[in-house]
Amino acid sequence: MRSVEITETLLRDAHQSLMATRMSIEDMLPILSSLDKVGYYSLECWGGATFDACLRFLNEDPWERLRTLKKHLPNTKLQMLLRGQNLLGYRHYSDDVVDKFVELSAENGIDVFRIFDALNDTRNLQRALDAVKRTGKEAQLCISYTTSPVHTVDYYIELTKQMVAMGTDSICIKDMAGVLTPRDAKALISGMKLVTNLPIILHTHATSGISEMTYHAAVEAGVDRIDTALSPFSGGTSQPATESLYLALKDEGYDVSLDEKLMEEIAVYMRSVRQKYLDNGTMSPTLLFADPRTLIYQVPGGMLSNMLSQLKQAGAESKLDQVLSEVPKVRKDMGYPPLVTPMSQIVGTQAAMNIILGERYKMVSKEVKQYLIGEYGKSPVPVDPEFAKSIIGDAEIYTGRPADRLEPEFDKLREEIGELAKSDEDVLIYALFPNVAKDFLTKKYAPNDEVIRVTGYVR
Repeated sequence: MRSVEITETLLRDAHQSLMATRMSIEDMLPILSSLDKVGYYSLECWGGATFDACLRFLNEDPWERLRTLKKHLPNTKLQMLLRGQNLLGYRHYSDDVVDKFVELSAENGIDVFRIFDALNDTRNLQRALDAVKRTGKEAQLCISYTTSPVHTVDYYIELTKQMVAMGTDSICIKDMAGVLTPRDAKALISGMKLVTNLPIILHTHATSGISEMTYHAAVEAGVDRIDTALSPFSGGTSQPATESLYLALKDEGYDVSLDEKLMEEIAVYMRSVRQKYLDNGTMSPTLLFADPRTLIYQVPGGMLSNMLSQLKQAGAESKLDQVLSEVPKVRKDMGYPPLVTPMSQIVGTQAAMNIILGERYKMVSKEVKQYLIGEYGKSPVPVDPEFAKSIIGDAEIYTGRPADRLEPEFDKLREEIGELAKSDEDVLIYALFPNVAKDFLTKKYAPNDEVIRVTGYVR
């Protein structure tokens, strides 16, 4: 029987999905050497929201976290999630910033770059892909999976062909909301296998309650690799449990060469870590359970928790079901964008505003206007011109690659941050999160008699 490889998400997407990326490096350190010996294809441990969370909430240097992980995980490929031209921030960055970020990420320890664009606009992927290829690391392009009248198997097969032509090393189906059904997984992967011999990876979430069935169908259809999370941080809005999938696939005769004893040792430790975060309120028990509404409204778990937070602040928690019903309508108005960062936040916020204010589009976010103008890229289907005009008036709509409008900015950013930045990595911290960076870098280089935690250690 053929082999099936596993990417472990414990160090990134698992805790991002269940507790807003709040796991500290101190809680990771005790099990890193064991994780390194389990036999995973890769460990997803950086990128996504980890960079932002390190700076904003954990007072850790994300670059130092990466170097620490690399030091303790010398034998396993380290993987990151990269938002294409958005990198790890929430806007498009100039090409020279993209090049520098990829170069330094590879130098500091990343082996596999999983690159996606929220709109599946391949123009927003090419620069990051080319930058990764220059480093010699694995460039893995993503299909941001969603369902709509336009998002058919044929649509995704055509996207696969484009990604192969671009030069990707592997292709990941990124089902961020957990809405890929077993039947569709089988059809999609079988179709992709007809047009490429590249490794195909499936990433899904347990949010809707069907993820194990979907993975089983995907494996039968020939998928090469799946993403799982060790059991204490699995399920709910995270990935399915590594141990469970491993045992099931092994029972069917697939070659899944993981160390069962080590996984159990790690799980024992991680159960105590989970309990700590449950006790201090960082992890919400509600996110540990499946929510089948995901299959109806296409709302990823992280988007659902953000929506709940917004409604609480507005004193409108009782309107959650109305907002969930509004999400598909806003998404249709905007040309069916996949609900992944940043589009999930943009669509979710607008849906909440429409319901809270009692009138659709009475108030429109700056991000919706930017999207309709073309600053994020090409929508999956054209937006109705009359709808666009009602929001942006006669503003000119840009149809080119958004980053083509950006001048080189790395040197300018280095000049802006000045002596606060002691390295190119520091400049990139400022580039991605300027509002947080100045305070963080000031603390980072504070005199040694000021006890400041910037790397996961007290110095």
